[in-house]
Amino acid sequence: MLLQKSANVTLKPFGLKDKIGYMMGDFGNDFFFIMASSFLTIFYTNVLGISGAIVGTLFLVARCVDAFTDIGMGQLVDRAVAHADGRYRVWIKRMMIPVVCSGVLLFVPWVAKLPMVWRIVYIFVTYILWGSFMYTSINIPYGSMAAVLTDDPVQRSSLSTFRSLGAAFAGAIVGSLTPMIIYDKLPNGDQVMNGNKVFLVACVFAVLALICYTLCYKWSTERVVVEQPEGKKQSAKELITALFTNRALVSIIAAAILLLLSMLLTQSFNMYLYQDYFKNITAMSVAGLLSTACTLILAPFSGILTKKFGKKESASAALLVAGILYGVMFILKIENPWVFIGFLLIANMGSGLFNLMIWAFITDIIDYQTLKTGHNDGGTIYGVYSFSRKIGQALAGGLGGFVLTLIGYQSSVAGQVVTQTPAVLSGIYTVATLVPAVSYVLIALILMFWYPLSKKKVLEIKEELNARAAKAE
Repeated sequence: MLLQKSANVTLKPFGLKDKIGYMMGDFGNDFFFIMASSFLTIFYTNVLGISGAIVGTLFLVARCVDAFTDIGMGQLVDRAVAHADGRYRVWIKRMMIPVVCSGVLLFVPWVAKLPMVWRIVYIFVTYILWGSFMYTSINIPYGSMAAVLTDDPVQRSSLSTFRSLGAAFAGAIVGSLTPMIIYDKLPNGDQVMNGNKVFLVACVFAVLALICYTLCYKWSTERVVVEQPEGKKQSAKELITALFTNRALVSIIAAAILLLLSMLLTQSFNMYLYQDYFKNITAMSVAGLLSTACTLILAPFSGILTKKFGKKESASAALLVAGILYGVMFILKIENPWVFIGFLLIANMGSGLFNLMIWAFITDIIDYQTLKTGHNDGGTIYGVYSFSRKIGQALAGGLGGFVLTLIGYQSSVAGQVVTQTPAVLSGIYTVATLVPAVSYVLIALILMFWYPLSKKKVLEIKEELNARAAKAE
C-alpha cells in the first residue's frame, strides 16, 4: 500500500524541480552507458586490438553476472530500512564516485601496450566491475525511485518523459560530439580512432556525470513510503511465482530484450557503418543530433497520445511504422549518408515514442504486481526488468562481436588502417538496417497481442488500488 509520509514531516510539493532532478539521473547514467554501447566495441577492436569474438564473449559473461547483481540489488533496496535520505535516493550519493571512476577505467588506451592475455584480463575485470556492480548499484535504486517521488499516475508518466529527455541529451553529447573529437584524419583521407582522445573524453564525461548525479540527489524528494502488508512475509518461492506469472512483466521483458538488441547493436554497428561503409564521420554526428531532436519533438506529444489512446496503443503503432521504414532502408541499399539519415529521422520518430513511454510502462507493471499480490516489489521488478535490458545489451554486444568476425571484419591496432572488402561493407549495412526492421515489428506485435495493460486496464488497476487504500485508512 502506498501512503504519504507523516504530516509532521514538511515536504515540498512535487513539481518541475523533481522532474529535472530525476532527468539528471539518467543524464548522468547515460554518459557512460551510451559511450560504452556506441564506442566500447570499436575501442576494444581497433585501439586495443582484441578480436570481436573475445569482446562478444566478455559481454555474454558479464550478463551472467548481472543475473545475480541486478536482482540482488532490487531485493536489497526493497528490504532495506529507509535512510534519512530516502530508501532509493541515498544510493545515488553513495555510488556516484565509484561508478564514474570505473567508467573511466573502461577506456584506458595504454592497455594496448600489454601482452594480449593481460589486455583480455583487463577488459574482463574493468567491464564487469563497471557494468555488473557499480552501474547496477546506482541504476536500480534510481529507476525504482520514480514510484516514490509521487503517487500521481499522470506525474509518473511525466517522469518517464523527463528521464527519456535526460537520455536524449546525453545521447546528443556522446553521439554527436564524441566522433568529432576522438577520430584523427589521415593523409589518405581515412579516419582512425585515437585512444588517448577517447580517454580524455571519458574523463570529461566523468566530471559531467558527477554534476548530474549531484543535481539528481539534491533536487529529488521521496514523498511516498511503502508499507508491506502485515502478517506472513512473502517467501522467495511466492515472489518468483508472482513475477513469472505476471503477464505484463514477462511480455515487457521480451519487448525490452528485442528493443535493446536492436538499439545497441545498431549503435555499435553505426560506428562501422559511418566509418567504413559511408566513410563519413560527420554524418554520424549529425545523425546523433537528429536523434535527440526526435526526442525533443516527440516529448510534448507523448503525454497527449498516452491520455487519448493509451501507452500500449500508441507505442505499438509507432513501432510498426519504424520497423517498416527500416525494412525499406534495407531493401534500397542506400549509399548516400544524407539520404540514409533522412529515412533514419522518420524511423526514429516511431522508436523514440516507445522510449519516451517505457518507464511509465514499468510503473504500471509495479501497480499490477501490487494488485495481484498485495506486496510492493518495485525494486525487485525494476531489477528483473533491468536485467532483461542487459540481456538485450549482451545479445547486442555479444552478437555484434561475433557477427563482426563472421562477416570478416579485420581489426586494427592504433594507427593501422584496414580497408574492408565490399562483402564486409554490405554485411555491416545489412545488420544496421535489417535487425531494427525485424525487432521493431516484433515488439509492436508483442504490445498488441501479449502485453495486457491497455488504457482501460490501467485505469481499472488505479481505481482498485485507490479503493484498497481508502478501506485501510
